[in-house]
This record gives sequence, structure tokens and C-alpha cells, in this order.
Amino acid sequence: MADLAGRLGLTQAAVRRHLDALVHENVVEGREKRVYGARTRGRPAKVFALTDCGRDAFDQSYDKLAADAMRWIEQTHGEAAVAEFARARIAEQAEVYRAAIEAAPPEQRTDALAKALTADGYAATARSAPVGEQLCQHHCPVAHVAEQYPQLCEAETEIFSALLGTHVQRLATIAHGDGVCTTYIPKAAPQPAEDTENTANTSASTAGRNPA
Repeated sequence: MADLAGRLGLTQAAVRRHLDALVHENVVEGREKRVYGARTRGRPAKVFALTDCGRDAFDQSYDKLAADAMRWIEQTHGEAAVAEFARARIAEQAEVYRAAIEAAPPEQRTDALAKALTADGYAATARSAPVGEQLCQHHCPVAHVAEQYPQLCEAETEIFSALLGTHVQRLATIAHGDGVCTTYIPKAAPQPAEDTENTANTSASTAGRNPA
């Protein structure tokens, strides 16, 4: 503490107040200093380290690393390999989404998918739309990479269609510069009236007959 106070030109009390505030904001966390050899008498020294939240305030270059990896796949194995990787990546996540969707009644499956996506960091919501619903993802963890490799968005759309059992249409993506990733999900088509009428006529014509 004294060393840090000296470097910053502050009193130890002032440094303590700043550290307490950073701990409260989950930017740093206090730990006992690791001791090698025999412990000395007195209270163990305390050190402070950045939390994951604190590290996020710095440029981690994760997007660049991911983009470099995708570029290597493309240059080494071609565009088809990029698409294959994108499908494999989302397929692993999809198993969690599938469980959430299958546990929900049909009319709540889009909402169930939105909640599962939110748990994965996509801040998703579902809302009604003309003759269907809209799935909105207000955040995309891979947006910067998807700007260069739209295969990530395409694979995600394919998975949504497979999970919901219907054709879906991607209307907008954050990677393309839109504010929200938006997917249109049509309502299931009602049973044709003709089939309903035929069923009713068949039931009426056979009513009262003894089974063969």
C-alpha cells in the first residue's frame, strides 16, 4: 500500500478509498499475497488483481485473434471450411437452445429461444409481428468477426430454422451495420379449410355405422 501511495503521490488512506471503490465495482479483487517459504508474523500482506470485468476495460484483441484464425482457415482450407466451422460452432450451442425450446409449449418456443440466447450473452427478446414473430438480438458477441465472415450469421439462421421447425428469414444483423439482429419467424400455417370440411363430412357419413 505504501509503495502504491508513493508511486501515485497519494496518501495511503486515499489509495485505500480508491481500491475499496474498485472492489465494490468488481474491477479488482483483493487476495492474500502468495508466500514462498516460512510465513512471517503479523497479518498476511494483501495484493489486488484485476477481475474479468476489469480486464474488459482494456483492449484484449480477442476479435483480432478470432478474425486471424478464421482467415487462416479460409486461406488454408477454403471458404467451405469457414462455413463448416461456423455450423459446427453454433451446433454446440444449439443443444442448450434445443432443450429450452422442447420444454416450452409451441406458442412460447420463440420466447424460450430468446431466453436461451440471452443466457448466452445475446440480450435477445421476442415480440409479435404480422402473421408471425420477430426474434431480436440486441447484442452479438462475435459481431466484429461476423462483419468479415457472414458465414457465422448464416449458420445461426440455419440453426434457428431447424430448432423452430420452420423457415425463418433474417431481416437485419448488427454485423451488417443494423442496430439489432432481427429474424422473422412465421406462424405455423393453419389446417386448410378443405381438409377440415372433408374430415367433418367423412365423420358425418360414417356416423352411426357399425365398425367393420
